[in-house]
Amino acid sequence: MNYSLDDYNQEYHDPSENERERFRDFIRSLPTIAPPEIADKLESLGYKGQDEPRRALSLMAYRHIRRLKRLHLHGEGRRQLAPKQNTLLVGPTGCGKTFLVELLFQQIFQLPTVIVDITSFTESGYIGDDVSTILTRLIYAAEGNTLIASCGIVCMDEFDKLASSTSNSRFAGEGTTKDVSGYGVQRELLKIVEGADVMIPMDYGYSSYGQRAQLSTRDIPFIACGTFSGMEEIQRSQSKSIGFRDNADAKSDESAPVLEEIEVFQRYGFLPELMGRFARIVRFQPLPIETLRRILIENVLPQFTREFRVEGLSLTVTEAAITHIVERSLKRGTGARGLHSGLISAIEHAAFETFHRVSNAEVVIDAAGGGLKSDVRKRA
Repeated sequence: MNYSLDDYNQEYHDPSENERERFRDFIRSLPTIAPPEIADKLESLGYKGQDEPRRALSLMAYRHIRRLKRLHLHGEGRRQLAPKQNTLLVGPTGCGKTFLVELLFQQIFQLPTVIVDITSFTESGYIGDDVSTILTRLIYAAEGNTLIASCGIVCMDEFDKLASSTSNSRFAGEGTTKDVSGYGVQRELLKIVEGADVMIPMDYGYSSYGQRAQLSTRDIPFIACGTFSGMEEIQRSQSKSIGFRDNADAKSDESAPVLEEIEVFQRYGFLPELMGRFARIVRFQPLPIETLRRILIENVLPQFTREFRVEGLSLTVTEAAITHIVERSLKRGTGARGLHSGLISAIEHAAFETFHRVSNAEVVIDAAGGGLKSDVRKRA
């Protein structure tokens, strides 16, 4: 197959003036909100708890927006500005890491945002999603405008699952085998996370002759999320206190991971060069029982209550049932994610028996026999 110069020019075209003007209008439209107001808005949108991480991400979002305006509207040079801030979010499952990203960047600022399960990506040349297609998804989120995509947000969930072999030869590049889902992906993330002009496919195919576009990642903050189970054992094995600091030490300068933190991540199975590209580490705590209870009552139950109301039914979840669901989620360590699953079985049983068959009745979910039961009571 011949590949002509015309094809090449069409493939790598510069953004049109219309796209550039749309980009400037987009930057102008981004709201400038004080960090404390951003944190308050997150809570009003249903985000509960995690005060320190909420403040840290609110400030990160504010700085990102201000940096974009100074760069693209005020004409300040890139060297005059602080670099973008890549951030690592560490905490147990169900503690609100990706939910915070969704609310902050998708709803409040409405930036092009992609949240991907990084474990679904493989090293280039192998079956699976190429790492570069993360940026393809970002362009789709920006409705095809590469300039707008270049200031979006990439959130990589399950990041800790990329941990590879801790063999020194592997990290020195001397290994003879491939780790296409761990070490190989880490290596390919190095360039795009740091900031570079990357040629990316405009579709999810793997043809060498498919349409491609250039996207700069210099203004795209990368947010990595993971539980990092077992990190505590590695930290304890060190001769001094290192790694993630307690809240009491959070007031100290944490603008970049210290050397000892990088060593811990290397022992965990990460390229030190990759972890060094994350300027901020934000730790999430397990959600306490009071916060889980608030999430269940204020966030989860209203969704089901409205659905039952449309069917002509009222839904009541007793205090005993609420306590059972919260304690079950806490015991299993599933956090807020476990609240929905803990309730859904009883809800579905009641819905199956009543929807489109019964109206003007009350459905009661109660705790019984170590589980939940549903009861339908006709109104007088």
